[in-house]
Amino acid sequence: MPDANTFDTFIREEARKLRAKDQAPASLAAWEARKKALRASMFAAMGDMPEKDCPLSPKILGTLDREGYRIEKLLFQSRPDVWVTATAYVPTGVTGKVPAVLAVHGHWRGARRDPVVQSRCLGLVKLGFFVLVVDAFGAGERHPTVALGGYHGALVGSTLWPAGMTLLGVQVHENRRAVDYLITRPEVDGTKLGITGASGGGNQSMYAGALDERFSAVVPVCSVGTYQSYLRAACCVCEVLPGALRFTEEGEVLGLVAPRALLVISATKDAYQFSVGEAKKSIAQATPIFKLYDKAANLSHVPFESPHDYSKTMRETMYGWMTLHLKKEGNGKPIPEPKFEVEKPEDLACYPENKRPAGYIFPATLALREGRKLFAWQDAKSMDHREAWDARAIVMQTELESSLGKLPELSKKAGTFAKPEIEEGMTTTGLTLPVEPGLDIAVTIRSRIAFGKVPSCILLHLDGKEEALKDPVAKALIEAGWVVYAPDLRATPGKKPAGVRGAPDHDEAEHSLWIGRPLLGQWVVDVRTIAALMAKQPGLTPNRITVVGLGQAGLVALLAGGIGTDRFATVAAIDTPTSYLTTASSYPDATRMGLLAPGVLKAGDIPHLAALNAPRKVVISGGTSNGKALEPKGVEGAFAFTRKVYRFHKADAALTIRGKLEAASLVKLL
Repeated sequence: MPDANTFDTFIREEARKLRAKDQAPASLAAWEARKKALRASMFAAMGDMPEKDCPLSPKILGTLDREGYRIEKLLFQSRPDVWVTATAYVPTGVTGKVPAVLAVHGHWRGARRDPVVQSRCLGLVKLGFFVLVVDAFGAGERHPTVALGGYHGALVGSTLWPAGMTLLGVQVHENRRAVDYLITRPEVDGTKLGITGASGGGNQSMYAGALDERFSAVVPVCSVGTYQSYLRAACCVCEVLPGALRFTEEGEVLGLVAPRALLVISATKDAYQFSVGEAKKSIAQATPIFKLYDKAANLSHVPFESPHDYSKTMRETMYGWMTLHLKKEGNGKPIPEPKFEVEKPEDLACYPENKRPAGYIFPATLALREGRKLFAWQDAKSMDHREAWDARAIVMQTELESSLGKLPELSKKAGTFAKPEIEEGMTTTGLTLPVEPGLDIAVTIRSRIAFGKVPSCILLHLDGKEEALKDPVAKALIEAGWVVYAPDLRATPGKKPAGVRGAPDHDEAEHSLWIGRPLLGQWVVDVRTIAALMAKQPGLTPNRITVVGLGQAGLVALLAGGIGTDRFATVAAIDTPTSYLTTASSYPDATRMGLLAPGVLKAGDIPHLAALNAPRKVVISGGTSNGKALEPKGVEGAFAFTRKVYRFHKADAALTIRGKLEAASLVKLL
């Protein structure tokens, strides 16, 4: 039977093959062409950004006067009604315009106000730099929970994915708007800009430096490794660039900084994905690009004997680099850090006592706002007849192909059946089924002893086959004479990584996105492969295969039936979420990130996806919203559009939408 590491090995091998033929550019002209294509691919992978910039509308909320500098608490608008909380450190007693540095925090508890983050800002301002530090989207004062330490990853940041956005993309956009703000300041020389940050902030520094050429000096700290090394770690969703390994590796992203100045700082005791060894691989890939510009000296890699940090010695190295490349002073060697005292976090707050205005935008509320815009078509006057729906369904299928990733042809390899076990008239058979080269899944087949052809059901649960077979629906099916196929879909049950809130399949979902294969699409492949095998079994009725999804697996069932297959006579979703959009601050903790395929809402929400099954028989039994069970009227209301489409097909009787049904009653409807 497949072991727990099979899926990890499969993903890593797919990634290796994707980048196996990478080569250094042969000429500067070749790189410039590659650069243009790479930038386009990166922006596309980062998701939707505003077509035009809104007014910044900056507001200075308060000032702290200190010796040699002042601190301003301020806001600016990155997109309509989305306000960035920020702090400006302004040198005083200087004449003329000065260089500026954008400081971006990582996953430090206090975000932009954390002592570690304050330290680099204070050191820079005392050396004569204007410094702007911003709270990343969903972090610091922009986190749904007002307390320090709010984490914008996992199920907070991934709320953006279905709506076609990414936390990384929002950060890139907001850091560009931060530069827009910097160059409005009369104190700032807009031709001399730098950016630095550590950990997640280092990640932001790399992408901002790569994609915004207004930065002359870029210093990512404890963040550079390789994309393939991310496949061995639990990383924040703010670091995930969906599908990146299909078109690049991290070294090329570093190369986009060329010919400008790039200093990479690493720590010897850091996590594998940020390790010195992995960073060296990307530096080696970027080096030939800098050489094409005759700017090899503008790329430097400095490791420190240190854990994951932005320590004083690291900061001093950064000061020397910024001073050389922004002020054109010194030789780039470390500059001793001036003495300073960090401020109390509460004294730097833009919103005293955490009293943010009503309607403040967080990741989930931005996703809700932008997601709703994607559904304008469902309420259009033209969407009132079968032809209009058929045209829309074609668009949906195309959007799903993009969202779910390219689905491979189904494996034709025969599965391996274990010896049946019979106990009290019940037959249980294990099956190892190849679903893709290098990847098998385990399936348990259970039924009463029967003669002649019998109906069959694929019973799905995202906690695996054992949970599926414990459900009353399994017992009711078997007692009614059905054969039940219960699989462990790939990457299930999930292995929740330590320290990550919610999302049992956090790592598996992230790793799948890196290779452009969202888990939702992979699960559809598994279900289709099982159905193809079942259609060949002599004891089953070929045209009576049913797929039933329990809980969140109901979405897998609805999609497996809805996107271009006629294998299933009936599709059922039991207690399934009724929408990707949430009015809460994030998805419920148990939500599978594997369901959150980027851009899936561009095809449609869950009721629209269910409608793709028309006129096939579909049973909706119960439903949830924001993790809570809906009353029967709530379920009916949620799937009203699905009902509308079935009526277009004159197949109203083929669609059952009810509150939670007893298992025996449900089976009678299949």
